[in-house]
Amino acid sequence: MIEIITADITTLEVDAIVNAASNDLLGGGGVDGAIHRAAGPLLLKYCKTLGGCRTGEAKISPGFELPARRVILTVGPVWSGGDAYEAPLLRACYVNSFELALENAVHSIAFPGISTGVYGFPKEAAAKIALDVMLQYEDRFDRVIACCFSEADAGLYRQVLKAKL
Repeated sequence: MIEIITADITTLEVDAIVNAASNDLLGGGGVDGAIHRAAGPLLLKYCKTLGGCRTGEAKISPGFELPARRVILTVGPVWSGGDAYEAPLLRACYVNSFELALENAVHSIAFPGISTGVYGFPKEAAAKIALDVMLQYEDRFDRVIACCFSEADAGLYRQVLKAKL
């Protein structure tokens, strides 16, 4: 069962949280900056060794000072109107994050709304993609969490999930 919550993803006690990262993996604003601040300076030091990450791909790091054991870093697409492969790239973020989680014995995982902040991906379209992939993987994990920034976002996720079931 997919859990939809409104919370600060950096406070979750799960095996892995997913970071909506920038291509250089070196921190930034929004969720990315919050995760880097909460994880402490060792996350930045570790990320410098990863060589960046292409849009749609994912990499993994220790959680350092976070309650989560691991951070899965994925780079979502910047919304450009929908004709620049944004939807398949966003889907790839979720698929590649789940696959990396499986390879690393992750049993509980929490996702933010990838690309829905400054990257401008329309929230409903992003929620549909996120939940489609979550439904494909949920039976392979003990917990799959959609960690929403606001109660309005959580309500949107609940509405989209209800329509899919």
